[in-house]
Amino acid sequence: MLDAMTAAPASVPSPELVAALEHGLALQQLLQQEFDALRKQNLDIFEALQPEKTQIFDSLIRLTGVGTASNRLDDPEWDTFKNLITDCRDMHRRNEILITRKLDAIRGTLQTLNGGETTASVEVYDRLGRMARSRGGRGYEEV
Repeated sequence: MLDAMTAAPASVPSPELVAALEHGLALQQLLQQEFDALRKQNLDIFEALQPEKTQIFDSLIRLTGVGTASNRLDDPEWDTFKNLITDCRDMHRRNEILITRKLDAIRGTLQTLNGGETTASVEVYDRLGRMARSRGGRGYEEV
């Protein structure tokens, strides 16, 4: 039986890693708040979160040393942090997709309201989800 005194001491994470993990968790929370604001179309909350997100990014750059000779991310001790940041990246992409879809819907609405050529933008898909080929018969515009 190993005595508690003879057991190998657990490695203590560096203060930079601890701070980076705290900032990473804060970023994760903020990205969730962004998503909720985007879903509810509350742009005031979304905009209010942006300065805080920028501050977190600045702190993470400083703590990790990314882009400098003292880049800490190559150290295996930082693997947990890298996994957390990968999750944050995925959350950011999710938010980006939501923003893009909402912007596309707004553009489509504006085009319709401005009296754009509506028949030119109609896309027809076949049952396999591919663009349908043009029909040999007359279209509804010709009727």
